[in-house]
Amino acid sequence: MGRGKIEIKKIENVNSRQVTFSKRRGGLLKKANELAVLCDAQVAVVIFSGTGKLYEFASSCMEQILARYHQTRGRLQLAAAEVQPDNQHEQQPTVEIEALRHEIEELHLMNRRMMGKELDELTYNELHKLEHQLAEGLLSIKDRKEKLILEQMERSNQQEKKIALQNEALLEKIEELRQQARVSSNVENHLNLSKDCCLSSSSIHEWRSKEVASDTSLRLGISPISAIASEATKMPKLEKSNDVMHLD
Repeated sequence: MGRGKIEIKKIENVNSRQVTFSKRRGGLLKKANELAVLCDAQVAVVIFSGTGKLYEFASSCMEQILARYHQTRGRLQLAAAEVQPDNQHEQQPTVEIEALRHEIEELHLMNRRMMGKELDELTYNELHKLEHQLAEGLLSIKDRKEKLILEQMERSNQQEKKIALQNEALLEKIEELRQQARVSSNVENHLNLSKDCCLSSSSIHEWRSKEVASDTSLRLGISPISAIASEATKMPKLEKSNDVMHLD
């Protein structure tokens, strides 16, 4: 007895609708896989359930198939636009907007899966592919971190060398100032010593002059004071004698 036909319309019972969706989805994906294997065709199936969940199948890479689809569809639309009336051109932006919106939704879904969310619907191969992508991303991140650390270390070494050169220059300036201070101190000490020598030589000369004068007085048999007094007494006598002689 053959299988009875069912009426193609929306199933009102939620549980029956979910069961039918699961069965027919599995059959559709199985048929798509068989078609790809038997006919060497590139097949991609995208399904959104009534609750908004995404189910997809791709015989190779989903992104490549979608890119090829968009390119082919764009060429077909461009060719059709050349023969269609002008009012058809107004519908083309709407189609492009829908395609871009669908692509954005796929990118958001991929981003959530990269963060470890909404992984229930992925197969083993898809999970393995996602794990491989994450591993490559981690390696790239680690390489970038190591590069940044090496660059930072290089900048630190250059800064250290610069500071060392500045310290050497400062030490040289300090040593020059110390040498100038030593030279100034030596010059000042030499000047003070010369001044003291001059003072001592003048004192010695004065003392020798006094000693010579005293020696001379002693040789004459008179003291310097008595000699001066005798000279003073002699002057008036001469004046008197001159006056007397003048009177005569």
